[in-house]
Amino acid sequence: MAAPAAAARWAARAARKRMPTDEEVVQTAAQAAEGLVFSRFKRSAVRDYDVEVTFEDGVLEVDVWINAPDAEADAEVVAEDATLAARGAVDELFEADDDEQ
Repeated sequence: MAAPAAAARWAARAARKRMPTDEEVVQTAAQAAEGLVFSRFKRSAVRDYDVEVTFEDGVLEVDVWINAPDAEADAEVVAEDATLAARGAVDELFEADDDEQ
């Protein structure tokens, strides 16, 4: 779930003339989350995972689930970190767009 302050920032930016498309936002968030997951786990340690991202009306929602029972890292902690990485990547995407204007 998006933090209220972040949602307000994204919604305010979304009201501007040029902004990243919803698809760009979703892809950026998903790639960042998946990248973090596999920076912490070997692919062979992950039995299954799911990264679900939506961006509607300026609100970003990211859910990450990881099944890595034999891994040394805590899957819940990594999932939360992946969610934060996704949000950070979207913030950077919007900041980059602001710099171009």
